[in-house]
Amino acid sequence: MRKAKIYKPTKTAMQSGNRNTKNWLLEFETLNTGINPLTGWETSRDTMSEVKLEFSSKDRAIDYAKENNIDYYVIEPQKRKIIKKSYSDNFLKK
Repeated sequence: MRKAKIYKPTKTAMQSGNRNTKNWLLEFETLNTGINPLTGWETSRDTMSEVKLEFSSKDRAIDYAKENNIDYYVIEPQKRKIIKKSYSDNFLKK
């Protein structure tokens, strides 16, 4: 069976909210990638790499993988380090 990764997506630089980062995703690895001679882009005939399943928790994603005999690995999310700054810090010399 194919190997899948279970992870919590991070927000992109263009997002200010956290809506798309609440759910966990189960995504299959891409096999047999190559270069398309017409466009020069990376391509694959593997349709399972397009499948992304969304779960409300990590445990539900793991349970689904176990029930369907899917080999998986979990990528834990990293904690964000928030540095508090004030506007006046831009003008203070250090």
